[in-house]
Amino acid sequence: MDAVPGLCTQGGDREPSRSGFPPDLIELMKLVLNDVTALFPELKRTSTIKVEIASKILACAAKGERDPIAMKAAALLIVVQCTRYSHDSSPDRPAA
Repeated sequence: MDAVPGLCTQGGDREPSRSGFPPDLIELMKLVLNDVTALFPELKRTSTIKVEIASKILACAAKGERDPIAMKAAALLIVVQCTRYSHDSSPDRPAA
């Protein structure tokens, strides 16, 4: 089977992944997403947070990252950055 431009293939006779990522990397990204999401209390596991986590994991994978620990760390950092505004305790912020 010839490779289709823009699609990843893994192994000789496997179907290409329509996502552009090989199936084993997709499974790794799912595991990372589930692991990071599980770190949050259930009430904080919103679809918005999950999208932010997934987006960061995808961005890491697109840059060639394959280390699940590095993906988890990057995903957690983006969540901290996204939620920081609601927990801003900087000296410039007026007290309530």
